[in-house]
Amino acid sequence: MSEKGSRASWRGQLSPVGIAIGCVGCVIITASSVYTALKMGALPWPTIFTSIVALFLLRAFGHRSLNEANVTQIVMSAGSMVAGGLAFTIPGIWMLGLADEVSWVEMLFVALAGTLLGLVCTAAIRRRFVDESNLEYPIGTAAAETLLATKTGGVTGRRLFGSMGLAGLWCVARDALGWLPSMLLQLPIPGVSFALYNSPQMLAVGFLVGGVAVAFWFAGALVGNFGIIVGGSAAGLWDVSTAQGIVSSLGMGLMMGSGVGVVLKDILPHAASVLRGRGGTDGTSSGHGWGKLERGTLALMVAAAALVVCIGLGLGPVVAVVVVLLAFVTTIMSAQSVGQTGIDPMEIFGLIVLLAVAAFSDASQVQLFYVAGVVAVACGLAGDVMSDFKTGAIIGTNPRTMWVGQAIGALLGTVVAVAVLCTLVAAYGTGAFGPGEMFVSAQASVVATMVSGIPSVPGFVVGLLGGIALYWAGLPAMMFGLGVYLPFYMSLTAALGAGVKWVYERSCAARGVEDSEEKGIVVASGVLGGESIVGVVIALASVVSGLAG
Repeated sequence: MSEKGSRASWRGQLSPVGIAIGCVGCVIITASSVYTALKMGALPWPTIFTSIVALFLLRAFGHRSLNEANVTQIVMSAGSMVAGGLAFTIPGIWMLGLADEVSWVEMLFVALAGTLLGLVCTAAIRRRFVDESNLEYPIGTAAAETLLATKTGGVTGRRLFGSMGLAGLWCVARDALGWLPSMLLQLPIPGVSFALYNSPQMLAVGFLVGGVAVAFWFAGALVGNFGIIVGGSAAGLWDVSTAQGIVSSLGMGLMMGSGVGVVLKDILPHAASVLRGRGGTDGTSSGHGWGKLERGTLALMVAAAALVVCIGLGLGPVVAVVVVLLAFVTTIMSAQSVGQTGIDPMEIFGLIVLLAVAAFSDASQVQLFYVAGVVAVACGLAGDVMSDFKTGAIIGTNPRTMWVGQAIGALLGTVVAVAVLCTLVAAYGTGAFGPGEMFVSAQASVVATMVSGIPSVPGFVVGLLGGIALYWAGLPAMMFGLGVYLPFYMSLTAALGAGVKWVYERSCAARGVEDSEEKGIVVASGVLGGESIVGVVIALASVVSGLAG
């Protein structure tokens, strides 16, 4: 491509309209992602959702370029993974009663360091992991197929925003006005939070995940709640309190074992060959190398991240160097995992580095959370960036343009994610985070337990080995562990959402409805976004009214 053609491509793909839409969307998606990750203990990839929204909004302004839509959705979605990295780690500090030892400035430093490292790492490995490898990146491929389909007309927009509006109104009626109860069909079972969660968002999560994954999720809930807590207590093996400690330890072990399984099965055996580069290139990477100025910029970003970790977070030069080096290693692991499975266990990678730092340093408990947060943000962003690079490779988007879009969205996302976390804490207090609380924060609870001590070491070891074995057998170990760990009402509601999907698909098939899967995903995505966005708005209104009072 000529220099003139490259500049034209850049201007066409990163337009002022696209940047404006992307930044507004980034604020909304990042805020809702923080809420979703804390509330649901999961963070569905927003890429398909943002692709549809970007294409729909750009067409409203007369823009029809798929590459422009791709870059716009990249700006919109980048902050969500920054939000996930923070939400999956930092709330553990509050669970341990250490809220006075962390400020919004330090949270911002954690997000900024992780973002800088994630952006630099993906710039360094893009060519080998996308252009020169045969990794599938299922999320990125699906996003490309969504854009190529170009079937997002006015009807799709009405479905998307209509479902968002209805879910938002439901949230207002339940949380702001108190017209609807939070729980339905509650049963008094000792140690088991049996109920249906009155949450369209939770139903949407079950609908979007669906199938075998939710079946294992619910199976884990049955094993943990009715097998260990109810069954074991009735048999006199332990009391209810002990059983709950065993279940939480088992669930943590299963989730961490799943992450270890990803490393052992999917990453280590293939990492060397991927880094060497398999197969040839098709020439798509030519003309997109990094020049001296750009390489200098990347080096400055690494230095800035190291300084933030060293001075801003008070971890010292040795720990800063270790965190930077291991961040590169774990982002490679993240890219490999997302490329092969579409799964990014970012908090597990954060735990790995946390344990490494704890082994040789005298870092405090709060500083260990900072380490996990930096790495989780870097790995979450890496998984998102590499998937987006795959989308661009399929539809022909300029890699530099995509990277700039990621940088814009990720840096904006660092500010938004921290602001939303602070808003939620101010509105509901630090006691609202943890198992059985308003914000279950499952992943952050795992990190907190690893820092403070595991309730049942045998249960954790059994879960760790079981998670590795399940993943090695090709089964969704992470979902099974999530079911064991989460309150039963969340798992039951997600299973109901998956049941709704099963009925919906068969009803559409019987009536010969076309594009039923796409329609269902659009509506479920709107429901997911609607409740989470309104939930953040309600929290913000609570803070404002409290200050006014």
